[in-house]
Amino acid sequence: MSLKVGIVGLPNVGKSTLFNAITNSRVEAANYPFATIEPNVGVVEVKDKRLEKLAEIFNSKKTIFTTIEFVDIAGLIAGASKGEGLGNAFLANIRETDAICEVVRCFDSKDITHVEGSVDPIRDIEIIELELILADESVVKKRLSKIEPKFKSSKDASIIFEYNVLQKLAKALEDGILINKLDLDDEEKTFVKNLGLLTFKKFIYAANVSEENISEDNEYVKKVRELANKNNSEFVKVCAKVEEDLSELSEEEKTDFLNDYGISTSGLDQLTQSSYKTLGLKTYFTAGPQEARAWQFKEGSTAPQCAGIIHTDFEKGFIKADIYSINDILELGSEQELKSKGKVRLEGKSYIVQDGDVCYFKFNK
Repeated sequence: MSLKVGIVGLPNVGKSTLFNAITNSRVEAANYPFATIEPNVGVVEVKDKRLEKLAEIFNSKKTIFTTIEFVDIAGLIAGASKGEGLGNAFLANIRETDAICEVVRCFDSKDITHVEGSVDPIRDIEIIELELILADESVVKKRLSKIEPKFKSSKDASIIFEYNVLQKLAKALEDGILINKLDLDDEEKTFVKNLGLLTFKKFIYAANVSEENISEDNEYVKKVRELANKNNSEFVKVCAKVEEDLSELSEEEKTDFLNDYGISTSGLDQLTQSSYKTLGLKTYFTAGPQEARAWQFKEGSTAPQCAGIIHTDFEKGFIKADIYSINDILELGSEQELKSKGKVRLEGKSYIVQDGDVCYFKFNK
């Protein structure tokens, strides 16, 4: 599984510059609207020092990190839901993502134009989210128009259920409420997920700042952070220009570079962590002489479910799993030491895998 995050925002807010940095690719980052027409896709390795150390212990030939797929999508403008600008293409591409990262500009500059004529990140967020709401409203109303005639003449429980959920969604969207803010039960969530609604996705707010505001928040940043907290969403402060410079440095040079700015974590690392947290993702490991590998899994997953991430046959034929904490092997230095100190556990089908577990799955072929 690979997490896919859509990077969206109004034109000229720094989306493509940020994308260039985090993927170390080179897409056009021009100072005019719609410089990004087709979505640019970049797959980024999620560096994990724990995995690197595990690979050293096992002398693994390969080290395979988990990945995040970032999708840089054409700049959005008011009216996108009705096809303004590149709206229809934008909406089609964003439906394929797991989460939406809204990049907003939080710095003034005479050299970079703003499509709305002034810098106001809260207004920009409202424009983006209104367009998403209007797009979802169109989908829900279209579905309602098809199900309503059946609802009026049917006693089928599934049709009644669908109609009632659609009515709830339509009312929320009409009131300007994002679907991810609704209190839905598990059955309703499954139904809504299958609709592919944009406002059902999780949001991450990214404030793009100038180099002068990396270590301290300006008023723009404070407002975005406050909004993110209010919406129970993740917030990330980044300087796209600095991230672009970082992308060309070695690991050692990056540390020195960040220290010069008085920060310890790059924007990419923050965005990665926020993406994992937003979607409830954790990491488990497998290791041996051939390869040491990290695997993404949903928090709360059982051992068989995690085994199925490697191969569906592993889940179907799951028997048991030998599991230990990566912290223990990093401390003790070998599996032999782990076993001698009773740190290796034999877990069954009901075991809930934890972040940092090292797993060896046993299954029937």
